[in-house]
Order: sequence, then structure tokens, then C-alpha cells
Amino acid sequence: MTPESFDRDGCAWVAGVLSAQACEWAAQHAQPRADAVGDRCLLSSAWCAEMAARLRLHAVLSKLLPADCVAVQCTYFEKSCERNWLVPLHQDLSIAVAERVDDPRLQGWSHKDGAWFVQAPVAILEQMLAMRVHLDACTADDGPLQVVLGSHHAGRLAPEMAVRARDAGTVTRCVCGVGDVLAMRPLLLHASSKSTGTGRRRVLHFLFGPRTLTHGLRWHTAV
Repeated sequence: MTPESFDRDGCAWVAGVLSAQACEWAAQHAQPRADAVGDRCLLSSAWCAEMAARLRLHAVLSKLLPADCVAVQCTYFEKSCERNWLVPLHQDLSIAVAERVDDPRLQGWSHKDGAWFVQAPVAILEQMLAMRVHLDACTADDGPLQVVLGSHHAGRLAPEMAVRARDAGTVTRCVCGVGDVLAMRPLLLHASSKSTGTGRRRVLHFLFGPRTLTHGLRWHTAV
């Protein structure tokens, strides 16, 4: 993986970033309530901020991040036979911010897990990077992420255009091992199917972005 190939494809796999022991330690800290499939606002916890710093300093991952970026969100996902769902084709458009801003250019406001979320302007999304830390192996049977390579270059896509981009593009299934990290641009088209396997697929989805925002916005959390 090189920064050039990452810019071209919008995603890259980095193997063995965390040990199996570190993954289990993180999973124990991130464990949500019994009836939940995830948690959107983990970054305020010291253990999670420590892990974000570890990702930022990793020899390979650090090459993808601007020097002045900050970690702005971490979401925990768990998929298994008991906690199973599918995700339709989409782009990640929403960011967690400190408060609601009265600006007609900002849309898609919602309040979840104690934070305001808004659909960010494309200029902000283009500067952002997600790192999906796999706490378990994710095989083809575990509902892995499927991405449309290079689709982030098209900007924000309406649903019908997203389907056209998928049909005309190259779709890759993101199978990963324990401790692997999938780095990706939020505007990259992606989806996932339900798990048909017997294992668990636990993921910590970190989001990094520019230190300051436009349109009067402020990050909900920034470390």
C-alpha cells in the first residue's frame, strides 16, 4: 500500500496493527449494553483516545493522515448471528458536532447517543479518514464490508447515481484478520450483508478529520 494507491482506491488494508491480546482488551472496554449492536461516542473514554493516538503513530497508517489531524469519533459495531443486520449501499456523510448550527447549508440534523450529528459539506468529508480496527477475524461469511473502489472521487452521490457507480465500478469484499485495519475515505461507497457465519465481527470505527471546521461547526470530541 502506498499513499498514491490509497488516493486512487479510497481504501487500504494494513495487517497486524494490533495483537490479538490488544484487540480483546479493546473489545472488553468497548462492550455495549446487552441489547445494543454498537456505540457511537467512545472517544471521550481514555482507553479509546489512547488507541486513536496509537493508530496515528503507526508507521504505515500515519502516512495517510495529515500531521495536524485529530480523532473525532469512534463507533463500536458488533455483528453475529444474534446481532445481525445488513447495510445498504451508502456513503458516510454525518459527523458528530458540539451543537446545532443555524445554517441553511447544513442538513440532516439528528441527535443520537448524546451528540448532534449533521451531514457535513463535501469539502470537509474529503479531508476525513476512517480506520476500521477489526477486533475479530472477518471472513466472507461474517458480513464484511464491500466497497466500490475509487467511488470517493465522485463526491456526494444521489442514491440512483450510487447504484450506477457500483454497477460500473469494481466492488471488493473487505475480508480481514484479527488486528487488521481497513483505512477508507468516508465518501467511498460501501455496503455489507448479513452474517451467515457462526463467529462475531467486532469493529472499532475511528474517524479522523481536520482540526477546525467551517460553517461555524465544532467537533463534539477531538483528541
